Amino acid sequence: MTQSIFERSGGFATVNRVVLSFYERVLDSPIMSPYFVNTDMKLLIDHQTKFIAFLMGGPASFTDEHLAKLHQRMNIDRVAFDEMVSLLTETLEDFDLSDEDIATVQQQLEQRAALIISRY
Repeated sequence: MTQSIFERSGGFATVNRVVLSFYERVLDSPIMSPYFVNTDMKLLIDHQTKFIAFLMGGPASFTDEHLAKLHQRMNIDRVAFDEMVSLLTETLEDFDLSDEDIATVQQQLEQRAALIISRY
C-alpha cells in the first residue's frame, strides 16, 4: 500500500511546522501580508494545517463549496495566488519533500485556483 505525502512527511506534527514556517514567509511578503491584517493567525494556522494535510492526502477534508466561500470575500488575484504557491513551494523544499511530492501539492492547489482567486 502506497503512503500518502501526508504520511511520508510525518503527519500533522510536520504539516503544522510547515504551515508555521509558511506563514512566517507570508507575513514577510509585501504581496501576501495585506491579506492577513486583523486575522486570528492561531485559528488560520489550525485551518491551514488541515487544508495542507488534505492537499497532501491526509485525513482532513474540504469541499469546493467551503473553499470558495472562505476565499470569495478576500478579493485574491492571480499574482497573490502565485505568490502563495511560490512561498509554499519554498517551504516544502525546506522540509525536504521530494520534487514529485511538491509538484503534487502544487497541482492540487492549481486545480483549486478558480475557487480561491476572485479577481482576475
